[in-house]
Amino acid sequence: MFAPASLFRVPVLLLAALALTACGDRGDTPETAADTTPELAIGPWHANITLPGGEAHFGLELARDGDTVTATIVNGSERILVPAVDFDGERIALRFPAFNNRIDAVLTADGLDGSLTLVKRYGETQVMPFRAAPGAGPTTGASTTRDLSGRWAVTFTEDDGTTYPAVGEFQQRGTRLLGTFLTQTGDYRYLGGIVDGDTMRLQTFDGAHAFLFTATVDEDGALTGKFWSGTKSIEDWTGARDATATLADAAELTFLKEGFDRFTFAFPDLEGNTVSLDDALFEGKVVLVTLAGSWCPNCHDEAAFMTELYARYEARGVEVVALMYEHLEDTDAARTQVQAFRNKFGIEYTTLLAGISDKTKAAETLPALDRVLAFPTTIFIARDGSVREIHTGFSGPGTGEHYERLKKRIYSLVDTLVDEPGASAEPVAALSAVATD
Repeated sequence: MFAPASLFRVPVLLLAALALTACGDRGDTPETAADTTPELAIGPWHANITLPGGEAHFGLELARDGDTVTATIVNGSERILVPAVDFDGERIALRFPAFNNRIDAVLTADGLDGSLTLVKRYGETQVMPFRAAPGAGPTTGASTTRDLSGRWAVTFTEDDGTTYPAVGEFQQRGTRLLGTFLTQTGDYRYLGGIVDGDTMRLQTFDGAHAFLFTATVDEDGALTGKFWSGTKSIEDWTGARDATATLADAAELTFLKEGFDRFTFAFPDLEGNTVSLDDALFEGKVVLVTLAGSWCPNCHDEAAFMTELYARYEARGVEVVALMYEHLEDTDAARTQVQAFRNKFGIEYTTLLAGISDKTKAAETLPALDRVLAFPTTIFIARDGSVREIHTGFSGPGTGEHYERLKKRIYSLVDTLVDEPGASAEPVAALSAVATD
């Protein structure tokens, strides 16, 4: 639970101006202006970001380490340390360098008032109002007789009519709701919210995306709602309770094109040196190639795992290469983002500047692939250079047991590839999608 909030006062310089004239002002005593500087509360805050469909709420904990203010986002069951916080006594900036996003706010008598800026593809920005007030804020709805706990078959409908399937997994305690949506290209990570009467809401802000899901529960128990992402994306969604809901096999979504028996790449590293799969570094090794981007939360989840995997397997002849497709076309700006991404996870494996974060354009840079369906996509290459698996998407820690099973399966696949002699390698069983379990 949160500890009671304590307060500290940041001193400011107050200047008083004294004007004396010869016409009756002699003997007046100058008055010192009252110190009305707001105080920054240390402890829990209740924050929200305003999307077109409503407010996405999350927790914010502020602390002080000497003269430095630190901040932690509380996002459902997730806690995220804000990488960089600047506070000058009146203005605060919460910066997420690896995502290139930021919150800027002014300290007022009521709390913090400002904006969230998200940087999108080609440098486009989305700006949304941000507000926060001291205190934990409401975490439950008024009351409900509905229990949404369990597994749901979900269909999302984009504004052009395109549909895609998902699996919703929710845990409800009283009126508090936690959970996530798994899709064929990844998951929506940690979501938190409430059930109030016949309505539900789930939301998140994790430094990268601002999501808001709302829905009503009809008489038959089905869900009908809206999904807002940032300022421009809105989708309809429906859900029906289904304990057997499944998704397509993640290893059966992306392939090598007919006529290709090898996967190749050649892109510059952060120093501008071209790196190719034909380089001596990769000769005779198991290579995991991941298509990623610093803007992508699922890619961050995968990078944390790949950092762990690389430390475990490098000495056994495994290399990891991240082909980074960034929001920014400017090479220097993209390089800065990728370096921040490396710094966040302490990445020791190879990262290359591969292009812009458009899936169609990304596919054009990799002619051996039939398409790029998702970031991340991971290609498992055996010692003999053959592609053994292409895994689309990544189910991260927000999916709980699915994430744990995925890690075990990847370790099992890599163990198999590592133990193979090379030229005599036989195909291994495809890695099944976690959401189908």
